[in-house]
Amino acid sequence: PDQWQHLTVGRYIWEQHRFPTTQLWTWPTYGQPEVNYAWGFEALLWPFWKLGGLGGLYLWRWLTTLAVFALVWAAARRMGARGFVPLVVIALAAMVYRGRTQPRPESVAAILLAAEFLLLEARRHGARVHAGWLVPIAWVWANTHISYYLFFVVLGIHVLASYLPPRRAEAPPVRDLWLAGLASAAISFVNPSGWRTLWQPFEFWLVWRHEPIYRTISEMGPVVWRVHLRDGLPVLLALWPLLVLARAARHGLDRVEAAVCVVFTALLAVGQRFTSVYAIAAALYVSRDLAEWARGLRLPTALAGAWPRAALALAACVVVTLPALRDPGYPVRMYVPGDWTPVGAADFIQRRDLRGRMFNAFDHGGYLGFRLWPRRDQLPFMGIHQEGSRELRAHYVAAQESEAGWRDLLRRYRFDFLVLKRNEGPDGGTLAIMDRDTAWARVFGDDAAMVYVRRDGPFARLAADSAYTALPAAAGALEELGTRVEGDTALRRQVVRELEREVAGSPHHGLALEMLANVALLEGRWDDAVERLTAAAALLPHRRGLRERLGVAELMRGRPEAALRWFEAERRTQGYRAGLDFRRGQVAQARGDLRRAQVLYRRELERGRGTPEVRDSLGAVTRRLGGG
Repeated sequence: PDQWQHLTVGRYIWEQHRFPTTQLWTWPTYGQPEVNYAWGFEALLWPFWKLGGLGGLYLWRWLTTLAVFALVWAAARRMGARGFVPLVVIALAAMVYRGRTQPRPESVAAILLAAEFLLLEARRHGARVHAGWLVPIAWVWANTHISYYLFFVVLGIHVLASYLPPRRAEAPPVRDLWLAGLASAAISFVNPSGWRTLWQPFEFWLVWRHEPIYRTISEMGPVVWRVHLRDGLPVLLALWPLLVLARAARHGLDRVEAAVCVVFTALLAVGQRFTSVYAIAAALYVSRDLAEWARGLRLPTALAGAWPRAALALAACVVVTLPALRDPGYPVRMYVPGDWTPVGAADFIQRRDLRGRMFNAFDHGGYLGFRLWPRRDQLPFMGIHQEGSRELRAHYVAAQESEAGWRDLLRRYRFDFLVLKRNEGPDGGTLAIMDRDTAWARVFGDDAAMVYVRRDGPFARLAADSAYTALPAAAGALEELGTRVEGDTALRRQVVRELEREVAGSPHHGLALEMLANVALLEGRWDDAVERLTAAAALLPHRRGLRERLGVAELMRGRPEAALRWFEAERRTQGYRAGLDFRRGQVAQARGDLRRAQVLYRRELERGRGTPEVRDSLGAVTRRLGGG
């Protein structure tokens, strides 16, 4: 979600021809001084969107990622890595890096880190590289991302290693690195906010990270290992220290590599957001070490030529990347996810010309600001940087934690309209509170967000004409509603009308289609159910259970082959989960393969996931087979 606010600032820079030094992106603290460390990145990104739209943003991702690993490959070559092994290592590291390739400032910082490694390692390995080239890297880094301090960490490692024995007679003078470091530190102060920009990472570590709101941001938490089981991060973590020790046994300890390994592994322990810089550092040194180890292997004669070795390396690249490429969490697809980006809500606000004090979740603030800026009376409450005072952020967190905190926030800021996230957890969160609040009317909903207006405010007429009356917002209330509409046809018709209105009101209406399909299933309209579920699956590629429901509908239509394809699609996109063997057993039973159905039903029971339906189905099949 960050990219949208960065694009807004980039637009400001290009249109106003000046640096942003005041807060212009949210309404509570509008006009107050702001430190913007990312202005350089934002100025670079805006033309990509301006000229290419979504394709331009993906082009940014591709070009910056290729630049990072091209520099890593060049640095590994400078260090002596030869052959195809470095490309295999880079392919593995790229899978780790992939989760951080959003169009955000660290994509520039990653290029700068790789460029610094290239310059320092080329210099350390005998190339005539002037240390002065480090200075522009430091300046650009300080003006694009808060992680600029990593430049000085890496430079400090090389300086310190130069003083440790044994020292080579041909080693370049350390004095040049000292001078480059001092010049880099001085030029880093040349930025729109001066020393305040350079203080930000330290202020975050000493102050901001202790605030509750920052502890809710997943990238600032520890590494989520279940995300990285497919992408090779555990392999790099285990392999790199072993290669450091193996190389030390053969040639003596590479002090720079050992220090970089320790520092960047420690950074990874700090938080998820450091996986990208770890992948870059690991790719560089693991490439060199593994290529050196591979040179000692005796390959069969058939693999001695360049083409056979290239084919072997290509096969190895496929092997190390395939698990990550098959990860359902990272579909190979170019789109803006409509189930968490409030595209429809922004459309509705513009269409209805809603103005005044808006409330929004901070991760929706970037997109809302992107769509509605510069109109001051349509700015979001909070943006991606959690703008506002410490007190405001505390009230925001309290509002997410309890009904009392939410009502206190409403009373303090007297919002005119609210943009609430659709996904509020199993208990409904704020949406459940709003379903009970008669002072507000819900006038819009789609897969990403709900819009509410005050019934007694400036949008009273909109509330009276357009309020949803039968369809609640909270997920728990929707489940209860599903039970009620089974026996109440009048209520069912009203719910269908409101669902059809939701479909017509936003291009991102997968959840409404899914609920309309549930009604069709209830009424035995299998063709309608399949049509709507298929459309919902296209809009919600990550929706759990959607394809399974499609398979059930196809079974009801008497099409077991189509049902099996949907059950397999559910397994591919969501991984194996309870009930899928049972569904596959139903397909086998529909085909007349009772033995296969019996095996699958038993497998479901043996995994401890049996339900009465599974046991009844197994019993029926077993009786038809004559017992056993």
